[in-house]
Amino acid sequence: MKATGIVRRIDDLGRVVIPKEIRRTMRIREGDPLEIYTDREGEVIFKKYSPIGELSEFASGYAETLYKTCGLAVAICDRDAVIACAGLPKKEFMDKKLSKDLEDLIDERSLYVYSGGEELKLTDHGAGAVSVMMPIITEGDITGAVVSLKKADGDTLSQDVEVKLIQTAAGFLGRQLEN
Repeated sequence: MKATGIVRRIDDLGRVVIPKEIRRTMRIREGDPLEIYTDREGEVIFKKYSPIGELSEFASGYAETLYKTCGLAVAICDRDAVIACAGLPKKEFMDKKLSKDLEDLIDERSLYVYSGGEELKLTDHGAGAVSVMMPIITEGDITGAVVSLKKADGDTLSQDVEVKLIQTAAGFLGRQLEN
């Protein structure tokens, strides 16, 4: 683990401030859940917690089903990275950070449907043109998003059907997280 050279003291209530530079680099926002654990050497580790990451195996199965039955290239994301995908090269997309534009769009809590013009990219390295995106909302909090990507060849689904499939997936995954 790389040392940052920043030292913080614990206050009388047991709180510690995570420096702004680290929060910015790790994309930790106010209200984000952090997992706290220790390792064998006695280090205390703070890790961003991804509720949707707990369902990664289930999300992968859902994405595979959408791809096999509908031919829809799908990515399921937490708030920062792709956690499951189908119909896409996994090496190019899995665990890759989301583009800043997509993160901002997810924060708006509404459906996005590509309607021409500049393409919205899925990842921060410019891969994947987003066709439809719907945030996954669990108990009022945004936990991620379900995204379908534009295909190079002719699409076989109508846009209305694609929108309904993505909305259904996001709603279903949100409900799974509530249980």
